Amino acid sequence: MPPNSVRAGGNSRRLLLAVAVLIPGAGLYAFIQLGSFLAAEDPLDKADAIVVLSGTRMTRQLEGADLFLAGYAPAIVLSRDLTEGAAFDALAKKGMRFPTEAERARDVYVALGIPRDVIIVPDQIHYSTAAEAITLRELALAHGWKKVIVVSTKYHLRRARFAFRRELDGTEVAVIMHGSRYDPAEPERWWRRRADIREIIPEVPKLIAYMAGLGA
Repeated sequence: MPPNSVRAGGNSRRLLLAVAVLIPGAGLYAFIQLGSFLAAEDPLDKADAIVVLSGTRMTRQLEGADLFLAGYAPAIVLSRDLTEGAAFDALAKKGMRFPTEAERARDVYVALGIPRDVIIVPDQIHYSTAAEAITLRELALAHGWKKVIVVSTKYHLRRARFAFRRELDGTEVAVIMHGSRYDPAEPERWWRRRADIREIIPEVPKLIAYMAGLGA
């Protein structure tokens, strides 16, 4: 009986030691991989349309132009968001109007040789990724698209994928998530760059909210 007690005690100590080693190790691994997890993208493939999400002046938009010019899709969609809405509304009341991000990007596209008639700028102004996903669903169903490439910045890809695939569930529309090559983020070494840290810190709770069904 005593030898069994010693053996049982030894097994417990070894188990506790293994747990004590594994938990910090798993935490460190998750910390290191966080950037790559958020920046997960899909292999590129030909599609029916390229959808460029709003939120940057040209980082996402120029990537969309490159994909179109490389022949990945015959149409390109420029999402619209509300940028400094109150200020723009006040200027509009004074008879002054400034081009939106989408309108500026469209002008750049035309200058790059992209035909104006293949550039789609939806009327809807988007307040969130979920709203952009709703607009994509409407466009895809209206145009009969079966596959779309969604362009965003790297750390936004995981959350955007969740929002778009959730909205398109039940349709035959496949989504390819693609990060812009003009985004300077370094997912494999995100903790070394202050700019990456500033992007990742708010992205994690947003992703959790989306996965919990609270994203809007």
